[in-house]
Formats: sequence, structure tokens, C-alpha cells
Amino acid sequence: MKLLSGLIAGILFGILLQRSRVIRYDKQIGALRLLDMTIVKFMFTTILVGMIGVHIFLDLGIIEKITYREFSWGGAVIGGLLFGIGWALIGYCPGTAWGALAEGRYDAGVGIIGMIVGALIVAELYPFLQKTVLSWGYLGSVSLPALWGINHWFIIIPFAIIVVILFIGLEKKQL
Repeated sequence: MKLLSGLIAGILFGILLQRSRVIRYDKQIGALRLLDMTIVKFMFTTILVGMIGVHIFLDLGIIEKITYREFSWGGAVIGGLLFGIGWALIGYCPGTAWGALAEGRYDAGVGIIGMIVGALIVAELYPFLQKTVLSWGYLGSVSLPALWGINHWFIIIPFAIIVVILFIGLEKKQL
């Protein structure tokens, strides 16, 4: 059942990606050049809906706990730089590359091959990376509310307000 619900959620997310046009190359490049904020708005909406939904489920007891990924500043900075460079080079991020390929834009396939090769390289180097890059600024499996000792809504509500203000500003600038 979990696999089926994951498949359905993935299909629905893919439909949203396609319908919002964020898998288009011109939207990707527009975002990288800070000329088109469609992708930024899509990402922040997705993050906000996920944050609110998961924490409502947690508070209502529908889910028992949230398991957080381990975090290190070294991994975040190096990984973010590599992600950004790859996105800038091929014009697609991982999710949008698959969507673009599904629409018949075969140039995205080059990026997907690069992602697979990159994942294989990281898998081979993982023991080394764990001792070096991933140990730099290692915080463990943590969330901001847990780190700061506050209720999760004290993060979610201000984040939602900031996102709404950001969206209003982007709309005023017609981005």
C-alpha cells in the first residue's frame, strides 16, 4: 500500500510539474537568471504545503513521528554547489529533468545520465566522504524546532508569512 500511495503521489506531483510548466527549459534558465520566479514559487508552495500537512498529521496522531535526515554543513555546502553547477550546466534539476524527458525533450537525458554517474561516484566515495566532508559541521538527525527547543508551529507560521510576503512582492514585480 505504501508503494502504491507513493506511486500515486509521484504521478500527481509529475502532473503538477508539467501543468505549472516548471519543467520547461526556459523556466529553468529564467529561474537561474532571476528573471522568472515560477520555479521559486512552485518550490516554496510545495515546501509550505508539505510542512503544514506533515505537522498537522503529526499533531492529529495520524503519523507517529518524523524521521529527519542527518545534516552536516560540509555536505550541504558541497552538495549544494554541485547541485547548482549541474542545474546551471544542463538547465534542469533532477525532478524537472525526468519530467522534461517524459515530455520528449531528450536533452534532459544527458543530465539524467550525469546524475546517475554522479550518484554512483558518491556511493563509491561515501566511506571517504563520511570521514571528511560529511563530518564538517555535523549536527546529526535534527530539525530547527528540536535544535532551538520550540514547537514546530513557531517555525512554520513565520515561514508561511514570509512566503506570502515574498509571493506578493514577486507578483508586484511581475516575476
